[in-house]
Amino acid sequence: MKNTWLYRFAFVALSLMVLGSPLARAAPMERRIALVIGNANYQSKPLVTPANDAGLIAQTLQASGFDVVGARDVDADTLRHALRDFVDKAASSGPDTVALIYIAGYGLQYEGENYIVPVDARIERDIDVPIQAVRLSDYIRPLNATPLRLRMVVIDAARDSPFAKSGQPLASGLALVDPEPGLLVGFNAAPGTIAPEGAGPYGHYAQALAEMIREGGLSPTEIFDRLRQRVADVSGGAFIPWNASRVESSFVFFERAADAPPPAVSRRDLEIRHAKSIREFEVEDAYHEALDRDTLDGYIDFLDAYPRHPLAKRVRVIVAARREAITWRRTYRADTPPAYWSYLDRYPTGPHAWDARRRLRHLAAEMEPPASFVTIEYDVPPPPREEIVFVERPVLVFSDPYFDFAPPPRPRIYFVSAPPPDFIVLEAPPPVFDAFVLPVPVFVPVARWCDPPRYVEPPPQNVIFNNIHNTVVVNSTTVNTTNITTTSQTVVNPAGPNPNPGTSLTAGQIGAAAVGAGVVAASLKVALPPAIAKKQAVLPTQGTPGAPLTVGAPALVGPNGITIPLAPPKAAISTPAAPIQNATRGSQPVAPAYGKSPPVPAALGSARPPEAVKPSSAVAAPPSKGPLGPKQPAVTGPNPMPGNAPAQAQNKTALPATAQQPNTHTPGPVPAVIGGQSGQGTVPKPADAKFAPNQQVPAIATTAPAPRIGNKRASKPSDTTVPPTLPSVIAPVHGVAKVPDVAGTNPASKAVQDRAKANQDAHQDAQRKAQQQAAQESQRRAQQQAAQNAQRRAQQAAQEAQRKAQQQAAQETQRRAQQQASQDAQRKAQQQAAQETQRRAQQQDAQRKAEQQAGQDAQRRAQQQAAQDAQRKAQQLAAQEQQKRKAQQPEQKKCGQPGLPACPPN
Repeated sequence: MKNTWLYRFAFVALSLMVLGSPLARAAPMERRIALVIGNANYQSKPLVTPANDAGLIAQTLQASGFDVVGARDVDADTLRHALRDFVDKAASSGPDTVALIYIAGYGLQYEGENYIVPVDARIERDIDVPIQAVRLSDYIRPLNATPLRLRMVVIDAARDSPFAKSGQPLASGLALVDPEPGLLVGFNAAPGTIAPEGAGPYGHYAQALAEMIREGGLSPTEIFDRLRQRVADVSGGAFIPWNASRVESSFVFFERAADAPPPAVSRRDLEIRHAKSIREFEVEDAYHEALDRDTLDGYIDFLDAYPRHPLAKRVRVIVAARREAITWRRTYRADTPPAYWSYLDRYPTGPHAWDARRRLRHLAAEMEPPASFVTIEYDVPPPPREEIVFVERPVLVFSDPYFDFAPPPRPRIYFVSAPPPDFIVLEAPPPVFDAFVLPVPVFVPVARWCDPPRYVEPPPQNVIFNNIHNTVVVNSTTVNTTNITTTSQTVVNPAGPNPNPGTSLTAGQIGAAAVGAGVVAASLKVALPPAIAKKQAVLPTQGTPGAPLTVGAPALVGPNGITIPLAPPKAAISTPAAPIQNATRGSQPVAPAYGKSPPVPAALGSARPPEAVKPSSAVAAPPSKGPLGPKQPAVTGPNPMPGNAPAQAQNKTALPATAQQPNTHTPGPVPAVIGGQSGQGTVPKPADAKFAPNQQVPAIATTAPAPRIGNKRASKPSDTTVPPTLPSVIAPVHGVAKVPDVAGTNPASKAVQDRAKANQDAHQDAQRKAQQQAAQESQRRAQQQAAQNAQRRAQQAAQEAQRKAQQQAAQETQRRAQQQASQDAQRKAQQQAAQETQRRAQQQDAQRKAEQQAGQDAQRRAQQQAAQDAQRKAQQLAAQEQQKRKAQQPEQKKCGQPGLPACPPN
């Protein structure tokens, strides 16, 4: 007994220890991963916004704690590898993972499946789609089979397709899908419809999605419901997004703090509103309530309540598209000849009529159903005749002038609130020159009362995630963050704490901030998927035309804004390759970098702002002594010499003319060759290297003693510091703090001056040749652009003619169908009338025959009765006559009978 109680006590104590430990109490961290793709630079018809949209969505997901990988302008093989890598990554992330895929570009539907079109696709006919494009379900199925907490697939690709202009036509837009449990699917336009391309810099769908994610506290379904209202509003009803969800687990991108402003509509009011019927709302609110519910029944309820209102026509088109999409989805899921015959019976000239015929051909079935065929009854009623004209449009878009829609009303605040003021008009992201890299927009701060959930595992090395309440701006040498509660700007120094706004920086801090800014700027870029990163590694390093080849961290900025590039290693020095934005594929040039304006070729020079060039702000720096003798300050001309040799002679008050030329170097990454102690911007002496023609000889930042700052000298001069700047010349340019101008002087030997002058002359010759080549290239591009414009206009004219021909053919087909229907109805009426006449004649004949038969029967019965009566009378007469004769005969004596005497013999 004592041992039993002892064992129980030990078991209880051990259980308390285990359950009470921090490891047992700690809940598993939620991991968030995302893949973002933006395809814009298509060969057939480039798009404006998808690359920027992908960059905006990737940045928003980073802020909410997603580990994001992404790329732009990927080909078919690269896209397949990126999707496969992401599915494998999701499978290895564990069951507490949220996986999200966002793809922008062109999308197609073919035989009931959705396809993503890569930038190198050449789809001339319908049969090219499954070969050239990437089928989306091949990657969604394994993602559904992976045990994850939540999956979201957002396809921003329902656009007017320039593909498959020959052969059998394709249905427009994307095909409706039925999500599996735990999956949310979102399209930028309703199934079977398209979204018109915007002017940029961002599309309505991506900007609204980023806005709703940043709202905080909203579930995925609520985000897409408000997204639908916002897009329909800002586009004037031109397109309506669609989503389907079977998500059961709770999820929010951002949590709202307790001091957050109350929502415009409480959840209780929202539930009461959804419980009401459509006809209980006023007509405008009824339209937005139907849009909010986004169901076929909700739209039909609106038509039943307000059939003659001007908004009814717009809703009728939505109903027509949704009814046809649902019917086709049910048909494709059945995938039998009777199902396709049933669809063709309902929609003989519908959007998926050719898909149905293709499937019948695959199933080796006849195009026409047999006589014994019975139409399948779907769970949606057949379309009325007035809907057919809408779904027979070659491309269904709600902004089609053919529909002549009345403009939709603006939604009230209880459907969707007004967008934040700083998120109405977004600035275009800076241009991007590296292959596959997504643009990095200027980050707009998230509201201070919104934070990522505490149970989310922070993504590695994510500057955006750590500054969601700050504005993050990046230039070549600094990363600036502006807190939403102040107007000050700070320079982010990864080597240590951020310096206070308004304070002067030491030379070491300037050097460390410049180098660290390159690291931070690189971390702001969305990481490439592994397969794409490997492909980028074998491509030539990109840059602006005529710029030196650079890899790694950005170069420093020296006096008068002249760039001081760092020396690359000997193996990395080569002739610069042609930049990707100037490349051409056949006769189609690659679209320029994404942003407000294309980059200026470096060979033509890039003028700096006037305030950045201040010769009077130069500070004289006398040579200092080092262990090997006097050291010289950094050479600031365009062609400084490597090594520790004296630089060319400079005047203390003004730089040489060659040093004041416009900066032609675009800062780019260079290898990590920063030496010295942390926070000091020194570089080691490069090895003896040969430089390719047209390549600028990199400068080597040497050391100088501590200069004067104002009226005081720095407390601790260092042999390894870059000359600091005067606080009086620190002036932000366009809201971004720049490294001020610094100048130094140093006597130089005659030999070094001659060598520098020779190098300078060679560089000027190379620059002049580059300018000529750039001018020729510009002229060639202008000619190509003119030819392309002419070709595009011709294609547009041909497309317009084809559209009109298709429209006329559709009208003619409809007219013929109506005539045929009228003739069929008339023929059926005549047949029915003839049948009715024949039936009546048969009835009359039968009645006449019945009457004749009745007469004959009556006559026969009468004759029989007369014969019987005559026979009976004859018998009576005979009996009477016999009786009468008997009475007349004399009575004879009877004898011989029993009891009588015997008769006498005769």
